[in-house]
Amino acid sequence: MEYISVTDAIEAPGLRLVLSAGVPGPWGESAKALLAYKGLEYQPVLQEGGGENAELLAWTGQTSAPVLVSDNLPAACHWLDLLMLLERLKPNPPLLPEDPMQRANAIGLCALIIGVDGFGWARRMSMIEPMMKLSPVPELALRMAHKYGYSSDAFATAPARMRLICDALEEHLSHQDGDYFFGASPGAVDFYWANFAGMIKPLAPALNPMPDWIRPIYTATDPEQQACLLPALEAHRDMMYERHIATPLDF
Repeated sequence: MEYISVTDAIEAPGLRLVLSAGVPGPWGESAKALLAYKGLEYQPVLQEGGGENAELLAWTGQTSAPVLVSDNLPAACHWLDLLMLLERLKPNPPLLPEDPMQRANAIGLCALIIGVDGFGWARRMSMIEPMMKLSPVPELALRMAHKYGYSSDAFATAPARMRLICDALEEHLSHQDGDYFFGASPGAVDFYWANFAGMIKPLAPALNPMPDWIRPIYTATDPEQQACLLPALEAHRDMMYERHIATPLDF
């Protein structure tokens, strides 16, 4: 994927999506999948994963990715703001149900996957843990640990939190008539789960050509975490890539 700099992005027209370059981070990959499903084109903007990203901070008020910027609208830095901006920019195909209670349920399941203290957040504790055991601890690890609330307690309780969330997702999916979490077509929950499942078991290299150094980080080896990828949830992940998410991934 070809990126433009933050400096160039500030003056560029149209949609700009800030992404962590060179890695298939599930937050960014989810945003890309949602944009593709909507049929919206964008310019990728370079963010340094775990870096200081001073220019990004000056532009958006924070240093993380993904961030979606549309013309003169405020930057959408939070996952829910980004999702709602996409719904506003192009209502069809929808990513959330129209019925208010179904809509609330869908946003709640999204939060369990992508939000603070959600599935991805908990899994990230296990990714940070090995770096925190190094001596000295790398500056990048210290920055990430502070940013995402890493602690020994957070690391210890993460697998149980992940399993609770996966059990809830599997329970909801089992009560649906079709293949998706809500209705007869994919929505935000489907795209988020498909991408975040890769934090336990990434797609094969032919489909997800991530750098060799990062694949072991994304591959769960703890049996308790591996068990979170319940058969129905893994099958749903594979179905989403077969039908709705282009491969091989490009990042």
